[in-house]
Amino acid sequence: MISDPDAMRYGMIGDDLRSLSEKLEKYTGEICWEYLRPHYAHGALVWVDSSLSLTEVGRAFSEDDTEQVSLWRRSGDILLPSDLHAQYWNDAQSRFLAIVVSPFVLIQDIPSGEEDTAS
Repeated sequence: MISDPDAMRYGMIGDDLRSLSEKLEKYTGEICWEYLRPHYAHGALVWVDSSLSLTEVGRAFSEDDTEQVSLWRRSGDILLPSDLHAQYWNDAQSRFLAIVVSPFVLIQDIPSGEEDTAS
């Protein structure tokens, strides 16, 4: 039994003292489509074109930069995936670079041949 009542307390992400850039880096990683399916089903998945920096898009989301996000949406540089996207990614067993900016998961295609072969 743990005698220190504070021993199991965990800080909330908002209490994290790291810089925004450090937080974005911490919550960025390579992921397979299978893991992303539930986020897609809940409407929380946002696809980011490879011409954009995933970190910069994450920054805009986290700073609630609605003007920039709206520009990207209108230009098609970010979008909410459709069922056709989901089916293709499922069939292709696609992998992505993803960043969590709650409540969203931003994803960017990893070009074929650039996947981390260690996973």
